[in-house]
Amino acid sequence: MEQVVVLGSLNMDQVIRVKKMPKKGETILGLGMSKVPGGKGANQAYAIGRLGGKVSMIGAVGQDESGQILKKNLDSVGVNTDCVMELSDVSTGNAVITVDQEAENSIIVLQGANAELTTAHIDAFKEMISEADVVLMQLEIPVEVVEYTAKMASEMGKTVILDPAPAVPDLPETLLKYIDVIKPNETELSVLSGMPVTNLEEAAAAAKKLLKKGVAKVIVTMGADGSLLVTEDEIRHFPSEKVKAIDTTAAGDSFIAAFVVAITGGKSCEEAIVYGNRISAVTVTRKGAQTSIPDKTEVPL
Repeated sequence: MEQVVVLGSLNMDQVIRVKKMPKKGETILGLGMSKVPGGKGANQAYAIGRLGGKVSMIGAVGQDESGQILKKNLDSVGVNTDCVMELSDVSTGNAVITVDQEAENSIIVLQGANAELTTAHIDAFKEMISEADVVLMQLEIPVEVVEYTAKMASEMGKTVILDPAPAVPDLPETLLKYIDVIKPNETELSVLSGMPVTNLEEAAAAAKKLLKKGVAKVIVTMGADGSLLVTEDEIRHFPSEKVKAIDTTAAGDSFIAAFVVAITGGKSCEEAIVYGNRISAVTVTRKGAQTSIPDKTEVPL
């Protein structure tokens, strides 16, 4: 099994359950609230560890109770947290997540310590990156830090994977040219490409736009419609497993984590996508972020 480094965010999620999403100016009653360890980076590192991967996390939390809980939760599944910094004078990141009865969610992220990551921190952790085979990142930390790390990792010959969430328009081509695999969902792909993405044909067209900017492979996760692989040589659809979804939180995180575990375990890209679909199908049948992710015994590779 190859070594993975995840660079990204750690958040304490406050999950609020509602019958329906509120409209502008509307007040509604919630059905309940829970606090769950989250953050896209931490979710992905946790899932990789839970699925049996060898993974280290680079990130930042505050010197508070939430930060300690997040680190301990990663430790519990074997994630190396030596490079998760505890910063003073800043709080751990938080996310407020509303989940409706159709299992759809909306998320507001307060970056906290995640916004304090700098390129100097990356230089300090250069040895860990040099020892990795795969570097996985998202966009809940400063984009300039993601770009700096992508360049460093690519020049070291590492496989660089980006989950572009939250998506930003006009993501720098100076970043995209260092990305081996990018994994947007339909909404994120639309933002990145500036094109509509409402079906498989539109997704393929938008993905090709990212290929022209230098990305090697685009994997689009499309919920119940499965996943789409787009490269210069092929467009291939992978249907999803049919399940009753109750919460889509961390579906994308569990997919990319499973994909990484599979490729670092010697599987092909196509086999890794199938495994990602299987893992995310289980994740959406459970509540929460890290609490919803299955382990390697439930869904073996």
